[in-house]
Amino acid sequence: MHKNAPTSKVFYRPIEASIRWAGLLQYKHLILASISSPRDLPQTMECPRWNELRLYTERIYDGILNRELPFGRNGITLNDLALLEAPDLTVRHTDLKCWMRSHYPEHRPSFLFCRSERIAHPVITLETGQAMLVERLALKSALEQSRRQLRELQEKHDALRKQATVILACAQCPISDRAEATYLNIIGGMLTLMLGQSPSGIPYSSFKTQEALVSALVANYGGTMGITERTLNGKFANARKNVRSGTA
Repeated sequence: MHKNAPTSKVFYRPIEASIRWAGLLQYKHLILASISSPRDLPQTMECPRWNELRLYTERIYDGILNRELPFGRNGITLNDLALLEAPDLTVRHTDLKCWMRSHYPEHRPSFLFCRSERIAHPVITLETGQAMLVERLALKSALEQSRRQLRELQEKHDALRKQATVILACAQCPISDRAEATYLNIIGGMLTLMLGQSPSGIPYSSFKTQEALVSALVANYGGTMGITERTLNGKFANARKNVRSGTA
């Protein structure tokens, strides 16, 4: 017998064991007074968890009939099937515990298993296991998604770092006045040609005005640094002015 387990006995009649198994010990006297046979219980009764009690009773007798659960009389193991209907048919505490551990491991009622045994061997039912599996798959999917997002953020971070390095390098190495004048002359010359005509009157390009050229540049390269309408108009104005002053 277990300490702190007053409901435990050395042996039990099947109905006594099933009452304890169902947690109905407080209704023991009511149940025993209301049944005519400890084996053939009525279908219904004004008692909590009555269906559980009937099921557990059937399971115990099933174990006895299939020679899985040793039985006897008044605590003495005999395994004589002639005792099945005897009122003093009993199963020993130790045999009942071993049988339940083997055939119903998800059940650990306190009259058979002490608190430490119930804690050391927590019960995981099929439904609980399936729920845990679904939760695990969901967590795995969320983890993979988080990893993908992390990789994308890392790639963006690396690209921004490279861009910042280029910008910083450009800021630290300003072009000279001579180099800037050269670039403006090139831009101004190309702009004059693109908007001009050959000596025979044939346009060098399809662009008629500077505004049309600026709009095309912004439409095609608007995401590039410096390609904005305001910046282009300013640079083009300086370039054309620079070219005119150089050819004057």
